[in-house]
Amino acid sequence: MHPNPAFRKTEKAQNLAFARDRSFGALSINAGDGPLIAHVPFQLSEDGRYLEAHLVRSNPIARALKVSQKAVVAVSGGDGYISPDWYGTENLVPTWNYVAVHLRGVLQMLPDAELRGILERLSENMETRLLPKPIWKIDKVSDGALAKMMRQIVPIAMDIESVDGTWKLAQNKPDDARLGASGALDQTGFGLSYHKIADLMKNPPS
Repeated sequence: MHPNPAFRKTEKAQNLAFARDRSFGALSINAGDGPLIAHVPFQLSEDGRYLEAHLVRSNPIARALKVSQKAVVAVSGGDGYISPDWYGTENLVPTWNYVAVHLRGVLQMLPDAELRGILERLSENMETRLLPKPIWKIDKVSDGALAKMMRQIVPIAMDIESVDGTWKLAQNKPDDARLGASGALDQTGFGLSYHKIADLMKNPPS
C-alpha cells in the first residue's frame, strides 16, 4: 500500500465494494522457496469477512495448503501513466495512478464437498452482470463432464483479517491540475483501464 495518507482515506466498506465488484485478484502466500502467486476469481461474502475461490489441484498454492496459511489477495483496478505536462503547472514529475485493495487473512483448503456450491455462487455472481442474457447454470454440464472437471480443482477460502486500499488519483494536487490530467488521460488511446482511472480522478475519495 502507498505510504502517502492522501491516498489511504477510503473506508473499509468502499474498499470491500471495490474488491467485490472486481472479484479477481492475485493470491499470494509465503513458501519455502519464496512467495507463491495465483491469479484467481473469487466470491466475497456479503459481510466481507471471508472470500471463497478455487484452484487447479496442481497449483503450488493448493499443494502448500496442507495446513492453513497467512495469505493476501491483491485486487487492482484501472491504472495509467500520468504525464506531468497534463497538470498545467511546473516542477512536477511523471507518476502512475491506480486503485488497489489488499485483503489479508488466513487461507485454508475446504472439503471437496464445498466445491460445487462455490462454483455455483461464483458463476451466478458473474452471470447476473450479463443480464438480460439468460443466466448460465452449472446444471447445463453433464454429470460425467462436470465430475471430470471438478476432479481437477480444489475449493479454498480465506478468513479476512484486514482490508487496506490505495486510491492514488492525484488527490494531493490542486483540483484544476487533477482535472486537467484526468481530461488528458481520458483522451489517450492506451486502453480501457486509462478511461477508468480518468473517471475516478474526477471525483476521488476524500
